[in-house]
Amino acid sequence: MLKQLYYQILTKNRLKKGGLLFLMLLSVNFSSCSSYQQFQYIAEEFEIPSKLFKTNYNQAWQAVLQVMQKYDLALQSQEGGVIKTRWIDNTLQLNFADSFGSRDSVKSARFKLIVNVVKGFSGSREVSKVTVFKRQMIEQDFLQGWKVERSDGILEQSLLYRIERVITIDNKLKKIEEKRSKELEESF
Repeated sequence: MLKQLYYQILTKNRLKKGGLLFLMLLSVNFSSCSSYQQFQYIAEEFEIPSKLFKTNYNQAWQAVLQVMQKYDLALQSQEGGVIKTRWIDNTLQLNFADSFGSRDSVKSARFKLIVNVVKGFSGSREVSKVTVFKRQMIEQDFLQGWKVERSDGILEQSLLYRIERVITIDNKLKKIEEKRSKELEESF
């Protein structure tokens, strides 16, 4: 008799727990669809433009320095693999780029670039990964203050392309010099 009572209580609790679990899963499923837009921005924000180069760290670092020399650098650390620029005013570029768009012109805009160079290995070959992060801030009016705006990624991709071109040209020049030195050795 006691066993039957215990079994009935246990099965009722299982039904309650199962029903509760079902309702929780159902509510999570419905709420996840509506809140995806919030997390989509976060996921896109963490997709920092990067590129893997089949070159050693020193060559990649020199290429990054060559490309970044036109910017006002605040930090340059080869040991840490980090280059940071100071805030750069780009109010005119933003207002010109969106002059025919639906957005109002901005009072002021500025951005900062952070470039990381990391050494790694692919098998036994040394590779370098370069990431470029642009932090864009805009100010519509003095009452709202500065707010972070998501970058369009064009500047980051163009910097990675320039770095790739510098590395490619450097490699071709090295091959030409090696060929010349072999020719000189053979003629000597």
